[in-house]
Amino acid sequence: MRTGNEPLQARSPLRIRCGLALWGLLWAIAGTVAFVDTGRPQWAAACAALALVAATDLAMVIRHIHQGPHYQPGRDIPPYAPDRGRNDAFGIRNGPGRRRDSRP
Repeated sequence: MRTGNEPLQARSPLRIRCGLALWGLLWAIAGTVAFVDTGRPQWAAACAALALVAATDLAMVIRHIHQGPHYQPGRDIPPYAPDRGRNDAFGIRNGPGRRRDSRP
């Protein structure tokens, strides 16, 4: 159930994901260089493919960060309206004799 205060407290993990993608990209590039130097072309190709995946992820994260509050809600984004006890996900409303959970 939504309480209506999630956007004020929740933050998008895009900055953390950006840092992790950058960290992975650096290690994948280092692995590619190290395996090329030691003469292991299969492992170098695997690291290069991983670097490509990390670079693509980094580009997508940076794109989402630049798109602004739609992907990264800030303190200026108002909260959603509270649920007020309705359960409309399956077209079922809670009547007077119905409980939302199994507790007595």
